[in-house]
Amino acid sequence: MELIIDANILLSALISTNGKTCDLIFNDRLKLFAPDFLLDELEKHKEEILSKSTLSESEFELFLSLISSRIEFFSYSEFRRFISISKDISPDPNDTEYFALALRLNCGIWSNDKKLKEQDQVKVYSTSELIKIV
Repeated sequence: MELIIDANILLSALISTNGKTCDLIFNDRLKLFAPDFLLDELEKHKEEILSKSTLSESEFELFLSLISSRIEFFSYSEFRRFISISKDISPDPNDTEYFALALRLNCGIWSNDKKLKEQDQVKVYSTSELIKIV
């Protein structure tokens, strides 16, 4: 199953490295994609992640590297032509790029943000839904 993974899913995985979210990220039945700005988002929240997790800074870097190896990142230019459509679809303006990439790749989005389900153009899966499917 191919999915766009959103930042909150990765934040959750980094905070709780032994949880179900991490298990799913490393599940071979999932092929994960993300806009490349996602890595910047994680760096921006690094201190928050470190304070909420048991990870040291070096463990954070290592774990982020491992997780990143499971995700194929796309630059804005690779999905830019879908931005105008995704602005009409996305219930949250902050998630426009995730929707644009989902449209570009014709796949769903993995997010626990219930608001994203308030549209019917792109399938949005929560972690609990993926656990049952995968």
